[in-house]
Amino acid sequence: MDVESRQGPKGDSMAAASEVSVDWRGRPCSPHKHGGMKAAVFVLGIQAFEMMAIAAVGNNLITYVFNEMHFPLSKSANIVTNFIGTVFLLSLLGGFLSDSYLGSFWTMLIFGFVELSGFILLAVQAHLPQLRPPACDMMAAAAAGGSCEEAGGVKAGIFFAALYLVALGSGCLKPNIIAHGADQFQRGGGDDGGDGKRLSSYFNAAYFSFCVGELVALTVLVWVQTRSGMDVGFGVSAAAMAAGLVSLVAGVVFYRNKPPQGSIFTPIAKVFVAAVTKRKQVCPSSSTAASQAVIPAGGGTHGGPVRRINKFRFLDKACVKAQDGRRGGGGDGGKESAWRLCTPAEVEQVKVLLCVVPIFACTIVFNTILAQLQTFSVQQGSAMDTRLAASFHVPPASLQAIPYLVLIALVPAYEAGFVPAMRRATGVDTGITPLQRIGVGLFAVTFSMVAAALVEAHRRRAALAGDGGGRLLSIFWIAPQFLVFGMSEMFTAVGLIEFFYKQSLAGMQAFLTSMTYCSYSFGFYLSSVLVSLVNKVTSSNGAGAGGWLSDNGLNKDRLDLFYWLLAALSLLNFFNYLFWSRWYSKSVETVQVAGVGGGGGGGEQQEEKGVSEINMGH
Repeated sequence: MDVESRQGPKGDSMAAASEVSVDWRGRPCSPHKHGGMKAAVFVLGIQAFEMMAIAAVGNNLITYVFNEMHFPLSKSANIVTNFIGTVFLLSLLGGFLSDSYLGSFWTMLIFGFVELSGFILLAVQAHLPQLRPPACDMMAAAAAGGSCEEAGGVKAGIFFAALYLVALGSGCLKPNIIAHGADQFQRGGGDDGGDGKRLSSYFNAAYFSFCVGELVALTVLVWVQTRSGMDVGFGVSAAAMAAGLVSLVAGVVFYRNKPPQGSIFTPIAKVFVAAVTKRKQVCPSSSTAASQAVIPAGGGTHGGPVRRINKFRFLDKACVKAQDGRRGGGGDGGKESAWRLCTPAEVEQVKVLLCVVPIFACTIVFNTILAQLQTFSVQQGSAMDTRLAASFHVPPASLQAIPYLVLIALVPAYEAGFVPAMRRATGVDTGITPLQRIGVGLFAVTFSMVAAALVEAHRRRAALAGDGGGRLLSIFWIAPQFLVFGMSEMFTAVGLIEFFYKQSLAGMQAFLTSMTYCSYSFGFYLSSVLVSLVNKVTSSNGAGAGGWLSDNGLNKDRLDLFYWLLAALSLLNFFNYLFWSRWYSKSVETVQVAGVGGGGGGGEQQEEKGVSEINMGH
């Protein structure tokens, strides 16, 4: 279905048409047969199974890369963080393809099979010895002053091909899972005002589903990998991915599908081209710009009142008619072309995109900390006493299941207890605004790295006590750092997804949601840069022969100091976030304009006005 993006009546049709939903046969949806939680349940199914599959690989991948492929520890950590970073960076591709050309359902189905093929190839390589380097104990070789043969050539090629098939599939799948599930709920006002609360509940349910998938991956699947081998573990991940695809297809008759509308970048490009073309025009006043925003209900950011950004005023020139008599339409009575005259809705959407960039940037350090919990903290656990009983050892990667055990209880409690209580106190439908929720998480995550640094310093002292014959601490000493991070992630991750989804015009939800995952990507890439930079700086300062993180043994490294560095960066990042959240709240005005229904808009106004409340008492 093609939707025109033009000014005037045709431009208005864009906003209206973009709200059209169709069933799997392309027919208009029935509100009684399609959408709602009954359809979202199937999407939650693929959310849980896909997370189960990818988490089982990602969270224990460093063990496989280090022990089986024989890459050095710092390089192994970078391989893992680059892989996970690529997964999330590719989410931008998935969001673009979905909104522009394929639709969320077909994007999920196609790239779900791509991800499945990657899992199968990983399982084949892990099962066949001739596709891996000769068996060798990396720790023993390092202690003896030797080294193991590192994977290279065809073996490394097969490994990276499989790994990045998984990355491509998972990356393109993730934003569409969230967006497609959220699309099952009406976003406008009107008679269905309850869907605003149901949408927020869906985001919490999606995070609960995510936690269930993570928990199963970090307990059952990691235990299978440890006990039965990585080949069986990768095979189980493939089976979980296949089950997720079955869940996706099973709900096809219930889905509300948003048709793709052509390249989502074209309207954005038009705004910049029109603004530059009319750079000599007089910039309109706030009242003028607001009065021009006469668009039907649903044409705003979230239905009802229209968000207006009082920053980037030069872009307002894109929706001002030419005053010099020159027109770009040619031969049609002076009508301007779409590349010279945009709708106010298109201009405001571009300004929203520019305004959310600082919020997006403030979550990168948060995800850099996540990278440490999936790499160095796993190796930290490997250097501790993993015995739970005489005959049972806890896989180090399984410690990441601790926060998810708690969160499976906390998320329903948050939805059933915290949200209603805060709703009565604040008047905001979701209890606290998405930006406030993000801020709480960014503040709390600092204490995860504080706990990690204290425990690592204690572990290292204990291990080196008495001429190197010290004792091993129990692996459960590192549980607090995972627990604190999990609680902070419940606030930050869900708040960020909800925030980005609610900023977009209909037809851009998957792409805006993908920006959430892009933050994960930059966080993991920043982790790789920090590891290399810290090694270089600390080595040149004489803090060790090769720096804080250069050796393959944690007793020689100074991981505790690296954790303290991350804690300091996290705290500085939180104060940076306070500045930009206040800046954003002062940038957004919610206006009611002629021809726009007011239903469903109050919650959005409350959210924007409540943003600055995160500023500790302001």
